[in-house]
Amino acid sequence: MEFKLYDTLTRDKRPFQPLDPANVRMYVCGPTVYDYAHIGNARPVIVFDVLFRLLRHLYGADHVTYARNITDVDDKINARAAAEYPELPLNEAISRVTTQTEAQFHTDVAALGCLPPTIEPRATEHIDEMKALIERLIAAGCAYVAEDHVLFHVAAMPDYGALSKRSLDEMIAGARVEVAPYKREPTDFVLWKPSKPGEPAWPSPAGIEAPGRPGWHIECSAMSWKHLGETFDIHGGGIDLVFPHHENEIAQSRCAFHTPFMARTWMHNGFLQVEGEKMAKSAGNFVTINELLATQRFGGRSWPGQVLRLAMLMTHYRQPIDFSLAKVKYAEGKLAGWHGGVADMLGDRAALPPPSPVMVQALSDDLNVHAAIMHFDVLDGSRTADAKHQLASDLDFLGIDLAAFWQSMQERQDTLVDEMAVQKLIDARTAARKAKNFAESDRIRDELAAMGVVLKDSKDGTTWELAR
Repeated sequence: MEFKLYDTLTRDKRPFQPLDPANVRMYVCGPTVYDYAHIGNARPVIVFDVLFRLLRHLYGADHVTYARNITDVDDKINARAAAEYPELPLNEAISRVTTQTEAQFHTDVAALGCLPPTIEPRATEHIDEMKALIERLIAAGCAYVAEDHVLFHVAAMPDYGALSKRSLDEMIAGARVEVAPYKREPTDFVLWKPSKPGEPAWPSPAGIEAPGRPGWHIECSAMSWKHLGETFDIHGGGIDLVFPHHENEIAQSRCAFHTPFMARTWMHNGFLQVEGEKMAKSAGNFVTINELLATQRFGGRSWPGQVLRLAMLMTHYRQPIDFSLAKVKYAEGKLAGWHGGVADMLGDRAALPPPSPVMVQALSDDLNVHAAIMHFDVLDGSRTADAKHQLASDLDFLGIDLAAFWQSMQERQDTLVDEMAVQKLIDARTAARKAKNFAESDRIRDELAAMGVVLKDSKDGTTWELAR
């Protein structure tokens, strides 16, 4: 059975050969913990969870290390902390925001069927490694100090741009390049910068007296080095990270360690749209994982995590995905159909057979989940006891818990009458507002509030969720 992955660096699909089959190592860029993760953030988590499961199957669970970082130092975190907890010192406010957001992220992705990574390093716990890397780069002549900043000198990396396939002119034109008089070249990027008053700060490297903080790109180079080594097997993330983030990671790590590569294989999942449009708060289609799981924001109801996972996996990971209500409903129908065939097989997971060679072969072809789903339909159509056992096993391997899915569907069925009653009241309130009968509108709003229903009015209409 040949195992192939598409490499963004070489732009081809080729056999995967780990540097050490007894120690397969994968690094994936994780969340910046300042707010709820949106559905676009869920895609790489789900994609690389499937790859993690496959690697564990092929090489053994004890021989695979999956590192996914937590970025807990960032301007967005600082701004959120200051706005959320103005009464607290900024550092204490930042700690609260990052702790709460990280916990919520873990809860949300677990509901999507994702295994925890082997290691989940936090950026702020690796400042020493970042400074050590910076000192190496300065000593190698690849970085320089200017006005209390340390910058990477892009000209020191002859094949800079190889991952994104961009020329220097294209990089300057297409990137948000900070214009600064202390830069030698416009494309040089920050490794370390001085902290503003009140911001998190650490003693600076390179003899800089002013306390400072790391740039974004150096974080992942330091954390992957610490936990996976100077070189490792797979580096993953969203396609939006190819440039500049991953391009800069390669430059930093290769120049610091004088290695021919950082990761042997670079993998990137495609962009996500919602209902055919780019997801943006201004477009009114920005939706978080938590909203999909726990509110009526999307399609007037909440959705089981297994449904969201399958909806995401039905599109090949490298292709753009249109995350739509129709796609989610289709995934739900698929799961309901499969459950009907294997319901009596779900009690004892240990009694299930190993994953089928057909499914493993499909996933070994650059995570071809579509081919695996076609195989599931074949098994479902067979209706033999062996086929039903195999279907239950294969879905479990893919991270889809049919028993949990069906339980959530039953719980929703139990509350369906209440949902219908809520919607009737919302429709009546909408009619009252159109008739400018605001007293009646307020009365209905108060009746819903007494039921524990929170309304959200927007230009697209009214949605609701249960008060927490």
